[in-house]
Amino acid sequence: MKYTQLGRTGLKVSRLVLGTMNFGPQTDEADSHTIMDAALDAGINFFDTANVYGWGENKGRTESIIGSWFAKGGARRDKVVLATKVYGNMGADGTPVWPNHDKLSAVNIRRAVDASLKRLGTDYIDVYQFHHIDRATPFEEIWQAVDVLVRQGKILYAGSSNFPGYKIAQANETAARLGTLGLVSEQCLYNLFERRAEMEVIPAAQDYGLGVIPWSPLHGGLLGGVIRKEGEGSRRASGRAADTLADPAVRAQLQSYEDLLDKHGLEPGEAALAWLLTRPGVTGPIVGPRTPAQLESALRAVELELSDEVLTGLDEIFPGPGPSPEAFAW
Repeated sequence: MKYTQLGRTGLKVSRLVLGTMNFGPQTDEADSHTIMDAALDAGINFFDTANVYGWGENKGRTESIIGSWFAKGGARRDKVVLATKVYGNMGADGTPVWPNHDKLSAVNIRRAVDASLKRLGTDYIDVYQFHHIDRATPFEEIWQAVDVLVRQGKILYAGSSNFPGYKIAQANETAARLGTLGLVSEQCLYNLFERRAEMEVIPAAQDYGLGVIPWSPLHGGLLGGVIRKEGEGSRRASGRAADTLADPAVRAQLQSYEDLLDKHGLEPGEAALAWLLTRPGVTGPIVGPRTPAQLESALRAVELELSDEVLTGLDEIFPGPGPSPEAFAW
């Protein structure tokens, strides 16, 4: 495994991040433990989760699965850089939200971090991430709450997720004025198919020293060889991926992608991850394996070096938006 610093911090993290969103809903506890053990054995030390994972009536279930894995000992907790998130309502889907039981008020941050610590079976969280912007809560209040948690030893760093570039700037300008560290990472949607983050989010993250942690690196499976798998009968796209694939222009684009990689003897999913590892500012993509075999495939991407010919071909098939403001101005 290769390692890098998380943004401007001294924290060393693996170039792949283990995403745990499937733990509980799609992968049972025993298999989740197996995957976490395999990830740690392979050198992955950065694990990502969120308080709402488990979904529906089972929100918090994923954190509990991680907690039961930590409880097995073997220095598991000490070896892991643990990231979780706060923002969403923890009540069952469809139930009314009680006032102050979601978003980023100081009151909810305090409540949510204590609940996450209990489920995770640990006394601290390495990177506590804001899952979404909260338009109603000023950053002065958010940083006050974060600084209290840091002094209490409950969290070490703060990160963002799904923030636009201007909110990253607001957050860290406020932090600088208050004399506190501010955001150290941004977790955003970023992959070959979805490159809009290159216009504002990633430049802002780079300027303010945030590590970029892309989620959905295979864009819901579309970049994992979905057309070939359909032809082999091994897997069919479903949900939003199926709707996207129904567009003839998108299907032709993905066919060109798979043909390019087939020409060079590359696996699509591994190449998509390897491409992200070449991108400026990227700390490491989040991989969310449902099985140990999927984890093994992701691990191969760390050692995969894409040729200039392949990188040029990928840019031709999936052109980025270009830099801001040139992408939308003269």
